[in-house]
Amino acid sequence: MTTENGLTADAPQSPVTFINVFEIAADELDAFIEKWEQRARLMRDKPGFIDSRMHRARSTDSRFQLVNVSHWESQEAWETATADPDFASRTRAAREESRQPITPNPAVYDVVVELTAP
Repeated sequence: MTTENGLTADAPQSPVTFINVFEIAADELDAFIEKWEQRARLMRDKPGFIDSRMHRARSTDSRFQLVNVSHWESQEAWETATADPDFASRTRAAREESRQPITPNPAVYDVVVELTAP
C-alpha cells in the first residue's frame, strides 16, 4: 500500500536508493563531473545521507554516460536534502551552463532483490 506522499505504508522510513542516469555529450563529462562533485558535497552533510557514487560509462556510445547511485536513510531525508535552495540553484546552474542539453532521469527506488557473493 502506498501513502499520500508515495511512501510504502509498511516501511515509510526504510532506506532508499536514489538513482539518476544522465544523457550528456561526451565532451561535457569532465566539467559536469567536477560540478556534480561540488553539489554532492552539499548532500554529504545532510541528515540521512549514507553514501553516493557517480559511475562513468566506459563507452562513449552509451546512452547514459553517467549514473549516480546514492543511499539515504529514508525518502523523507532525501526529499528534505534535495529541497535545499543552495542545492537546487547549483543544480539548475549546472544545466544552464552546459553547451549541450543534459537530461537527468532521477528516481528513488526500494531494493526488491539483493544478491551477495557466497
